[in-house]
Amino acid sequence: MICRERLLERFLRYVRVGSAADPKSSVYPSSPGQLELGQLLASELIAMGAIDVEQDKNGLVWATVNPSGSTAPAVLLNAHVDTSPEAPGENCNPQVVEHYDGGKILLKNGIVIDPAESPELNALVGHTLITTDGSTLLGGDDKAGVAVIMEVAQSLLENPNVKAAPLRVLFTCDEEIGAGTRHLDVSKINASVGYTLDGGGAGTIDVETFSADMAIVRFQGRNTHPSVGKGKMVNSLRALGAFVASLPHDKLSPETTADREGFIHPYHISGGVQSSEVHLILRDFQTSKLATYADLLRELAHSIESRHAGVKVEVEIREQYRNMGDVLAGFPKAADLAEEAFGKLGRPCRRDIIRGGTDGALMSAMGLPTPNLSVGQYNIHSVREYASLNQMIEAAEHAICLLGLWGEQ
Repeated sequence: MICRERLLERFLRYVRVGSAADPKSSVYPSSPGQLELGQLLASELIAMGAIDVEQDKNGLVWATVNPSGSTAPAVLLNAHVDTSPEAPGENCNPQVVEHYDGGKILLKNGIVIDPAESPELNALVGHTLITTDGSTLLGGDDKAGVAVIMEVAQSLLENPNVKAAPLRVLFTCDEEIGAGTRHLDVSKINASVGYTLDGGGAGTIDVETFSADMAIVRFQGRNTHPSVGKGKMVNSLRALGAFVASLPHDKLSPETTADREGFIHPYHISGGVQSSEVHLILRDFQTSKLATYADLLRELAHSIESRHAGVKVEVEIREQYRNMGDVLAGFPKAADLAEEAFGKLGRPCRRDIIRGGTDGALMSAMGLPTPNLSVGQYNIHSVREYASLNQMIEAAEHAICLLGLWGEQ
């Protein structure tokens, strides 16, 4: 039912559209490539016969697919069209590796994808893999999800005898910079449950995410010409450096934590002598711990003020998203049916947690339970990124089976 060649062609077509999110942009979506890809997807949805197709004023793409005329509640499938700004994303030149032999994958500019560094490759011998030439990321996060959803939609339209719940399609923008649902009207989704197709590997049902806040710590000093700075200059950068140095080193950092351990992560510094600031992310699966992390930042800020005369420190905390597990616990059928669909296909699966977030976490908080499903992504946000076509096909087959189970409810 799933057309392998068409799915591959879709994916290659989509990754060639540069759509990296731009965290410095003041517009939404933050990059024109997202609108370009959204226009392409909308035109393809119209051509295949989907209804209610729309690219709204914010760039979000919507569609409905219900060829069998089911009266069951609709199910949302969501993916995001933007890619990470953490590696170059323009002019992607995808490479197709047929029947992967288990060895190193040599990219054109000398970069290597090595099984010693990417042990997941050991389970992908014989798969068709897609990489880049090593100069850009691939964008499998989340154009693998986009391609799978598009193939699911067309497969259902070509096979109206397949009994399935109505499919609601949504492609969001700027997920990579935390704005995927900024302009989302959840009532417009008109579905009882959702699934983001935005996960790595195969057979994974992500049922929890981190809870997340962002902190901005601002340092105010006083600048003068350094030649007359004695007794007058107050260097905010020295205070900022001391603050970052005072953060825990042997715990509560991404470098020292795993599994369910949370962290405080400084990731951006800007400013000068007069004023400066550091941006940090606070992450934990227990939402209540975020307040503890914020209190620690305030205590360190107070200590810095006492040790750096004349410096004023301000700590601002911004809520980002919350653990979707808190919502899914009250709607277990969302994960249960995803698991049942894997069993019906005779495939193993596991429930897992994400040390990060998805649009599904925010949709869950809005009232739409939305677990995350895997679509064959690997080494995301890197020029060594790759995707498995075999696992993308499996993800499409799983989605159709899952829609069928929801149609029976």
